[in-house]
Amino acid sequence: MNIDIKLHENDLPDDLNLGNLIAMDCEFMGLNVNRDPLCLIQISSGNFDAHIIRLDRTSYDAPNLVKVLSNNKITKIFHYGRADIAHIKYYLKTDTNNVLDTKIASKLARSYSDNHSLKTLIKEFINVDISKQFQSSDFGGELSQAQLKYCANDVIYLHKIHDELTKILVREKRNELYKDCLKFLKTRVDLDLSLFKEDIWSH
Repeated sequence: MNIDIKLHENDLPDDLNLGNLIAMDCEFMGLNVNRDPLCLIQISSGNFDAHIIRLDRTSYDAPNLVKVLSNNKITKIFHYGRADIAHIKYYLKTDTNNVLDTKIASKLARSYSDNHSLKTLIKEFINVDISKQFQSSDFGGELSQAQLKYCANDVIYLHKIHDELTKILVREKRNELYKDCLKFLKTRVDLDLSLFKEDIWSH
């Protein structure tokens, strides 16, 4: 399978049209949003393409990317969007609107499993066994071809995975619950950014 991988410096090109349903993922230097900077954002239109934006970490000036992120008419599919959206809001100073999330969908649809990793979902629904060797690698410097392929793998399958999970959600009558969870995602991100990490619903 050939993947069309393009690396863009600082921002998306002015004339790039990715359609109104895109898959997205981010790479950062760690999970502490205050300490660990956002390095890359990758986007796929679902046609085995991956556009990887290496952000300017001195300014985070990326107006074309911000326009896509904030556009309510463009649907963005994430896997565990909570961490990505928090980093985006902190560093790019924008909300990410109109979001779907395959990890939330998996936890609601696949109650027959306790493993909801992207690697597991790709294996189950696409029958491809991807490598996660570079999951914990340094994305802040020069990028190897292996790192670029890893980044691409994180987005090229999300359209298909979300479609398959939606079929289960609809069949099991859990799709409305999924939609309600998505409505809370922005609030959960704001709680994270306000350092409320615990479950606020707990006793």
